Amino acid sequence: HFDMSAGELLCLAPHVRQKLQQAGFQTPADFIGVRAVQLAREVGLSPDEALEVLNQLRPDAVPSKAGKPVSAYTILEKQHGQQPIVTFCQALDTILGGGVNIGCVTEFCGIPGIGKTQLGMQLCLDVQIPTCFGGAAGSAIYIDTEGSFVVSRMKEMAEALLKHLQDLCNNPGRPASPEMRQSVAELSVDRLLDNVLYYRVHDFTEQLALCNVLPSYLAAASEKQFRLVVIDSIAFHFRHDFVDLAQRARILQTLAQQLQQMATEHELAVVVMNQVTTKFHGGKGAPGNTSYLAPALGDSWAHAVTHRLMLYMEDQERMAYLYKSPSNASRRAAFRITGRGVRDVPADRKRKFAATQEV
Repeated sequence: HFDMSAGELLCLAPHVRQKLQQAGFQTPADFIGVRAVQLAREVGLSPDEALEVLNQLRPDAVPSKAGKPVSAYTILEKQHGQQPIVTFCQALDTILGGGVNIGCVTEFCGIPGIGKTQLGMQLCLDVQIPTCFGGAAGSAIYIDTEGSFVVSRMKEMAEALLKHLQDLCNNPGRPASPEMRQSVAELSVDRLLDNVLYYRVHDFTEQLALCNVLPSYLAAASEKQFRLVVIDSIAFHFRHDFVDLAQRARILQTLAQQLQQMATEHELAVVVMNQVTTKFHGGKGAPGNTSYLAPALGDSWAHAVTHRLMLYMEDQERMAYLYKSPSNASRRAAFRITGRGVRDVPADRKRKFAATQEV
């Protein structure tokens, strides 16, 4: 039985009281230090139900969920001090506002083979560019759900990145500073690869468990300054392992909150790759309807990401369309996957697509 007052019991729905008891929550003291996301996961409640439980039984939990207030000027200063992570494609960086932003969840959606994994691996290397070159000088975590990560391919990209930085230092037209030369001298392909922490997850349970412990690991990993987490892909296990779509939506909502909070509190970029699914205008089977590709996981997940880009093919070139962004206009950019990694298209092709960049 619950060791709670009648008033505390009356404020809870019967099914909520039963779930709490079955999960071992007997007294108000059991809720000390428990967050709404954790309570929802452990007990099997919706996020709203978990927040209501903490609000009624432990009122001090609600302010901690929101965190301490911060002035708009403080937020602006922090954003100005956070260097975006470049993709090595100037056109793609331009539509993103300089690159992938720190403190946000950015999603790349597209069909298999369009370049999502290549982008993820490129970003894991580019985040390590020293600050004297305009980089973030951080480490990366790569979470592989599909088994598409190929370390030999990342090694090729690392060699190209290192050569690019060395060429910048050796450019007689723009003499490099001593700091730039020193930072490049300290870099190596092995070091670039060593600064990418790789996880292989085989089902959605492992995926959720990893995302749950990552904040604690990031807080304790003082030897590596992590500035990027890549999940490739976010959708794979959730499209194959679920029958109850309502349950899936609740779990994804909790996961989205965790990722956004992790990006904000630890000042890093979270990049998620997403698959696409076929949808029909007017519903499947409607007369005269047409099909189109849409990001997987539904509308509820769409609201969880800060920036969303759709990757697709047009005129034999890979294109990225900025579909959703709170700070940048919807535009598109052409990019290529080369032996060196993600790069711009040749100048003559770039002019062709630049003429219709605004969408």
